Amino acid sequence: MPTYGQLEAELGRVEAEAAANPALVRQLAPPGLLRKKYIEALAERTGRTTFLYYSGFMHTPDAPPQHLQVASQDMTGFMEVCSNVTDDGNLDLFLHSPGGDGEAADQICAYLRTQFKHIRAIVPLYAMSAATMMALSADEILMGAHSQLGPIDPQLTVQTNEGPRSASAQAIKDQWERAKQECRDPDNMPAWLPILRTYAPGLLAACDHAAERSRQIVQGALEQYMFAGEKDAAKKAKDAAKWFGNAAQFLSHGRPVRRDEARERGIDVKDLEDDGELQDAVLSVHHTAMLSMSKVPIVKLIENNRDRRLLTLVQTIALAAGPAQLQPQAPAGGAVPAKRPPPPKKKARKRR
Repeated sequence: MPTYGQLEAELGRVEAEAAANPALVRQLAPPGLLRKKYIEALAERTGRTTFLYYSGFMHTPDAPPQHLQVASQDMTGFMEVCSNVTDDGNLDLFLHSPGGDGEAADQICAYLRTQFKHIRAIVPLYAMSAATMMALSADEILMGAHSQLGPIDPQLTVQTNEGPRSASAQAIKDQWERAKQECRDPDNMPAWLPILRTYAPGLLAACDHAAERSRQIVQGALEQYMFAGEKDAAKKAKDAAKWFGNAAQFLSHGRPVRRDEARERGIDVKDLEDDGELQDAVLSVHHTAMLSMSKVPIVKLIENNRDRRLLTLVQTIALAAGPAQLQPQAPAGGAVPAKRPPPPKKKARKRR
């Protein structure tokens, strides 16, 4: 397996070749050409359709969150990469994402189930929050020793006088209970009032509903797919969903769930290291995707092994600190007209 550094050197050779033969890059830039090579090699080895679903959250963390997270608009990308699939309905879905909208994750997975009969989620590094929900909606998950899933408890955004603030639904509820206890002492009220003013009507109920909805999505997917055919599928699915959604247990929404811990909950996780050739092929695809994002400001990459993709890019525009200086525009001939000399000063006449 080529290492990340070796792939970077290979990319340098591809860039040099593209500079000498511009026809190579009419459809795809050098990082994309390298990525395409290894995606196709993996699909040829497995005989399965391969999709990449990558967020640029590690390389462009300052991009707007709606572009980095799982979102409903990602459906357009998945429809694009499904449009030219002609195999027998088996999908390898690479997931690399910090999470996002759980409803969007459910919508995407439901659509993929109309296209594929068996889905294997591949987690090379991070599939957190809503991306964990997507992984748990698969028939099985492939993870390495360094791979991680995460809690599925929903995060809510609350408007405050200082601007929007995000917190887990469970943290909002826990803080409310703490406020009720501490506000029994009137001396504590002045400190709590600014916080309590952010608790809009329906907020606590919304926390309960969001948490329950996340568990329902995962429970239903596990029962229908990963645990299908098991006599205790319903109970296993309910217990696993409750465990992944227990924010009070994890204490942090970013807390990693490793493969052994997931297996303890009945999740069908296969070790990437069990098949050395497959591991090499998977990590080569992952490294080329990460290398692409280090070279190009990609915030979202949805791609298949049949040369279909949808990329979302961000562009940084530097603005001058002071007022813009207008420069003379060149005429059609291309030369900038020279400045006219100032008119001669008239001599003042002395009055007698």
